[in-house]
Amino acid sequence: MVRKNEKQQIFSYENSIRKSNDLSMAKLSQGLTLNQMQLLAYAIYSTQQDGKTEFIKADFEKKFNIEKYRTKDAYEDSDKILSLKVSTQDLENDKFKFWNAFSNMEYDKGQFIFEWNPKMIPHILELKEKYVTTDLTITSQFKSGFSWTLYDYLRAHYGYWHKLISKESLMKLFGVEKRKTYQNSAQFKRGVLDVAIAEINKFTELDVRYEEEKKGRTIVGFDLIWSNGTSQKSATKKQMKELKVIVDTIIQDSLIFVDLNDEKDRQRAITIVKETKDMIPHTSEPICITYEKIDEMIQKANHNLKALNDMLKKEKGRDTSFYYNWLEE
Repeated sequence: MVRKNEKQQIFSYENSIRKSNDLSMAKLSQGLTLNQMQLLAYAIYSTQQDGKTEFIKADFEKKFNIEKYRTKDAYEDSDKILSLKVSTQDLENDKFKFWNAFSNMEYDKGQFIFEWNPKMIPHILELKEKYVTTDLTITSQFKSGFSWTLYDYLRAHYGYWHKLISKESLMKLFGVEKRKTYQNSAQFKRGVLDVAIAEINKFTELDVRYEEEKKGRTIVGFDLIWSNGTSQKSATKKQMKELKVIVDTIIQDSLIFVDLNDEKDRQRAITIVKETKDMIPHTSEPICITYEKIDEMIQKANHNLKALNDMLKKEKGRDTSFYYNWLEE
């Protein structure tokens, strides 16, 4: 059973990565800083986009809104990423398996070049079932790596609505089992669990809370309880580009359209130009509109452009040959 909430989340598949359920629940990101988690995610993203195992630092910075990523940062993060091990240990049972995520990683004048361990390939490519899709435009809003870890973990448990997990296992999930500060349950809740849940509730489609499991007065575990909101497919870059072409054409020729001789046509043209200007925010990123809504806008913009050109044709001597040919787009 899946519990539902009233949240509505726009989900961008163009800006998403896919990982197997095993990888999403694996002890993979523990101990990584947020930037290192982002670097790992972008390596997966690059490979899944076009099969390339390289990317430019500037593209990485833009994806996660990083103002300045220094060579020193790249060195430290790459060193950590290269030593990254995947552990598919069962948090509740005595089972585990380890392998390195990468075989090689280089950085040369702003370009990252990497090579996956072949054992990673089935977990990020050619996925057919039991995988988690993560929208990087959502996770890029996280300020804590704990949030990313818990978000992946909960979404990998598709079909569940709660998960009882021991405190020890939860600390292992977050990679803080060796930090003395978090042996104290109050500090662990305040510095790790509450931070992750607050960001997940703020930025994602999930609504998460927990109940403490106690033995006497001692907290021995947590029952994580969550519900899922509704995800809607976001507008695509192709749609945004198509809308932008039509909008730019109308705006560029707006002085001609609003100077029609016929009073009725002129007022209608002025209204259309105003409607078109309202579409401008949806022609560039960040994407904040659904696939269906922008499709309606494209149809409306095309209809309006045709109407404007028809009005121009009614006036003799007007040359409309340079206007956007909506029939061929």
